[in-house]
Amino acid sequence: MKKIVLLLAVGLMTLGLQAQEKKAAITFETDVIDYGDVVHGSDGEREFKFTNTGDAPLVISKAYSTCGCTVPSPPKDPIAPGESGVIKVKYDTSRAAGPIRKTITVYTNASAEPYTLKIKGNLLPADN
Repeated sequence: MKKIVLLLAVGLMTLGLQAQEKKAAITFETDVIDYGDVVHGSDGEREFKFTNTGDAPLVISKAYSTCGCTVPSPPKDPIAPGESGVIKVKYDTSRAAGPIRKTITVYTNASAEPYTLKIKGNLLPADN
């Protein structure tokens, strides 16, 4: 009888381990991109690189910024476990000169809470 109870307990523990839900996880190389000094009208595109460090496909459902001058472009397809991807961010460098401080909010299936990415820098005045 003890052997049956022991076998049943081991069997249930094995089923419990197998039934654990697989989950995506996102790890960014950095959560801040520093543009440094940016020339007015120059290329404002940068990339946030990330890896799916989970064991299920990663889906980025939404990415948006605090202003229309900053446009994030996340990948449309799921990212497999262990694979990497990028969220492209384009800042409009034809804006008025001054400091750049923008936030990009990213929603994924890895967490109920969004991820916050930031860009910063200094936009130099246009040459007259």
